[in-house]
Amino acid sequence: MPLLNHSTMPGNSFGQLFSITTFGESHGAAVGVVVDGCPPGLKLSEKDIQPDLDRRKPGQSKITTPRKEADTIHILSGVFQGKTTGTPILLIAFNKDAKSSDYEAMKDIYRPSHADYTYDLKYGLRDWRGSGRASARETLARVAAGAIAKKYLFEKFGTECISFVEQVGDIKTGIELSKVTPQAIEKSIVRCPDKAIADKMIKLIEKVKSDGDSIGGVVKGLIKNPPPGIGEPVFDKLPADLGKAMLSINAVKGFEFGSGFDGVSMRGSEHNDLFTLNKNKIAKSSNNAGGTLGGISTGEDIYFRVAFKPVATISKSQKTVTRTSKHATLAAEGRHDPCVLPRAVPIVDAMSALVIMDHYLRHKAQNL
Repeated sequence: MPLLNHSTMPGNSFGQLFSITTFGESHGAAVGVVVDGCPPGLKLSEKDIQPDLDRRKPGQSKITTPRKEADTIHILSGVFQGKTTGTPILLIAFNKDAKSSDYEAMKDIYRPSHADYTYDLKYGLRDWRGSGRASARETLARVAAGAIAKKYLFEKFGTECISFVEQVGDIKTGIELSKVTPQAIEKSIVRCPDKAIADKMIKLIEKVKSDGDSIGGVVKGLIKNPPPGIGEPVFDKLPADLGKAMLSINAVKGFEFGSGFDGVSMRGSEHNDLFTLNKNKIAKSSNNAGGTLGGISTGEDIYFRVAFKPVATISKSQKTVTRTSKHATLAAEGRHDPCVLPRAVPIVDAMSALVIMDHYLRHKAQNL
């Protein structure tokens, strides 16, 4: 009988050596995560985690869901006298502002483009309160776990995971990555570091919200100063695992790494990143590869794009069907984001850090 691992268990876990298992539902008692494999001796408290959760939490601006949750995180295990012990870390945040009655009218109706239908197909039942496990509220757990990985990587390598909203609808910034800073990103409620473009994005989201509709866009991810030499050569290439991480986020429909689809219009002589020497150290003339070669990190900055669809639950009237196969019309109630992009930024950061952290530990385990 083969040994069980995360690849053969139900898909609530992620990572091999730095692994997380998330739990909880949108309108359940709490949402949380068990983090296993964190090296001992890392200074850690709730204060190291809470700022990232504050960036993800609902009700933070006029263009996000009005649900009010403090998302206060509690560390219940794995930390003693302010340091990680090397044992599993349990993080939990209790739900305070769930209004399940808002979803009563939708419990027997399938929302178009939503997981309602497929959860019924898979399990034969579903938690209709705020989408249950299919809710983006589950990502609170990822962000909490990612904060630990981010702290470890920054202290050891100076690694930073910096994502921002590059596009909302057809409005897009062409800002250079070298000009993107965490401070510039946080100056705007839409988390776009280009002020003029950010203002246009906000106006578009407000218009869509007033129409009872939703809109999607693109988050650009940047991993600065990643450890070199991490990533596996075949199936677990670093870009492949980053792609899996991003595609596991609610509403994600596409992932593009390095030059991505733009690279198909280039010739090899244009696309190749030429090797050169800089102060007797190997360097490259460009970074079309996006910071990896053969699926293994070069130590250069890693960059990618993540496409998010419009939120499925909208208040506009739509035709659909019921669980008993009858025609129905749905104008959804409840509190929903008109655009997930601003709150998706810390989720992309977290998933980036979780992948890098796991691959760093795998690299250390193989190269003693």
